[in-house]
Amino acid sequence: MTTRHHPPGVLRRTASAAAAAALALAGAIALPAASARADTTTSGDVIANLWEYNWNSVASECTDVLGPNGYGAVWVAPPAESLKQSTYYWWDVYQPYSYNLNGRFGTAAQFASMVTACHNAGLKVYTDAVVNHTAAQTGVGYNGTTITNKYDTPDWDPADYHTSAECNDSDLIIDDWSNLSEIQNCELLGLPDLKTENDHVRSGIAAYLNKQIALGVDGFRIDAAKHMPVADLNAIWAKLDNTTSGADPYVFQEVYPGSTPAASDYYASGDVLDFTYASRLKSAFQGNVSDLSSLESGGILPAADSVSFVTNHDTERNGLHLSYKDGDTYRLANVFELAYKWATPTIYSGFEWSSSDQAPPNSNGFVTNTDCSSGWYCLQRDTAIAGMVKWHNAVGSAAVANWSTKSSNVIGFARGTGGYIALNNGSSAATYTFATGMADGTYANVVDNGATTVTVTGGNATLTVPAKSAIAFYNGAFTPCTTCEPGDGGSTSTVSATFNEYASTTSGTNAYVVGSIAALGGWDTSKAIQLSSAGYPIWSGEVSVPINTSFEYKYVKKDSSGNVTWESNANRSAASTTSALTLDNSWNVASASATDVTFNVSATTSLGTNVYVVGSLASLGSWNTSDAIPLSSASYPTWSKTVIVPKSTAFEYKFLKKDSSGNVTWESGTNRSYTTGSSSGYSTSDTWK
Repeated sequence: MTTRHHPPGVLRRTASAAAAAALALAGAIALPAASARADTTTSGDVIANLWEYNWNSVASECTDVLGPNGYGAVWVAPPAESLKQSTYYWWDVYQPYSYNLNGRFGTAAQFASMVTACHNAGLKVYTDAVVNHTAAQTGVGYNGTTITNKYDTPDWDPADYHTSAECNDSDLIIDDWSNLSEIQNCELLGLPDLKTENDHVRSGIAAYLNKQIALGVDGFRIDAAKHMPVADLNAIWAKLDNTTSGADPYVFQEVYPGSTPAASDYYASGDVLDFTYASRLKSAFQGNVSDLSSLESGGILPAADSVSFVTNHDTERNGLHLSYKDGDTYRLANVFELAYKWATPTIYSGFEWSSSDQAPPNSNGFVTNTDCSSGWYCLQRDTAIAGMVKWHNAVGSAAVANWSTKSSNVIGFARGTGGYIALNNGSSAATYTFATGMADGTYANVVDNGATTVTVTGGNATLTVPAKSAIAFYNGAFTPCTTCEPGDGGSTSTVSATFNEYASTTSGTNAYVVGSIAALGGWDTSKAIQLSSAGYPIWSGEVSVPINTSFEYKYVKKDSSGNVTWESNANRSAASTTSALTLDNSWNVASASATDVTFNVSATTSLGTNVYVVGSLASLGSWNTSDAIPLSSASYPTWSKTVIVPKSTAFEYKFLKKDSSGNVTWESGTNRSYTTGSSSGYSTSDTWK
């Protein structure tokens, strides 16, 4: 088969002049064009990434929201049976136990019904394909499969995996991330690495994907693609069947940034998810959106070879990209992605989280139905986003035109003569006159679901663009969304504040934050916000606080009897803006006397083993391994964590490892030493010894 480089034509609904007239009679907002227009709710190419929704919820979303609002495809989490461990972490599903389709998100029958429902709603279905590796942890899977040897599964025998002979590394773990052979023949975090150069393995992977294709799946996002050679991938694709629509399956690949391999190496085996695009958007929307005028020369991947995104399940957690916690800034970045002419766009929707490993809402590990009012952030339902999907479909392939930079925070541009958008990333409303290039007339503002209109006279429009919002309109009939979340797509009044406090406690004692504003209890300890101990000894919590507001706060501890202990330092102070903020503190270390040290250590581990730092200061656990600080593996093999410690202080520290059973391994050698000064931004660069 020939690998398709672009998403195949979606299941389109025909539209005629009669259909357009029916829209008008049904309450669609008519625009000034005299000739009949296609119904712009017809599905285009926008992909809704409904990450870790269960199959029944995906089916409902396709029918009720995605189809009626013009989305072209839905991308869902891995459907195979996977590891089921006691904490039900989200990454269970990226450790396949078997290629059986009874899994964490529902049964094989529910999966098939979901695919049919989405097709009936006019959408293609793409699944996450985890085919580089299988599970690192033994145990029992979501369909009851028991694995006692990670190299012996229902689908694979030990001979189907790479060994130290191919890896050229005795521990089998990827240590040298500049060595292509090691990246593609050794194990990622101890995940058994399949011999994709073996035709038997290629056939087994193809059989798993063909099983999904037979049920109607239209394509695949290839997880960890950089760990498989392009030749191997193309050999697998050659074994795939055509989809039920008669097309080649669409393939798009995860090639996580690094020194090697390059994203461009994978253009020959499918499209590539563009991490640089998302990074450029984060930089612009946390800085100057006027910088987006040079987006195409900023190192992003070619449009013909890429898929764009604002964030995904990995990068929203490791801080590389924006997340729902950035509130209106995050929404506005997605609005821009849908407006700008470039690659196939994706809209990410997932669940809310306070710790990076946190499980999705579930019952005994099985993901429960999505409730957009509790535990989930459903961006695809936002009226601004749904409106912009229709705008995106209406302007089609028209080029960006009439670019206008009014300030560092305010830009505007057209797509040919078919649509115009003005975008304001500032903290207050902005009024400007824009040369739209569009025909004179009155148009619906799709960002507020048609609640307001825009008048174009002489090709110009004078617009007052709300703070952290946009005004967008197009030449065609706009049908307001009736299944979207309430709201006008404009600015919200709160932003997420994440509190991280280092505090050692005894059993039964918890840490809280309390402060001067109502969202923090108004200094009433009975209304203090309890923090999560999931990252102990770092206690964390997320609170919605008013935007552009200064406030004071402190941490308290409460024991099982309700006795309250306040930290001894002065009140801490902070100020919110219109973007998410994170406040890192350490118990009894006053903000005025505190500085930050980012500990970085290069250390390889097997899956389930993590790296910690501990030291001579109270804020480093006072050498107590149970109070050691867990480091993040987001930039593995470098483990990092920023810790709040006193200024102008000398201390000692060491790194240690803890496995899933809690066994501790200290690094060798003498204690390390460090001395802070009176400024901030200190860091170490260490290697495990």
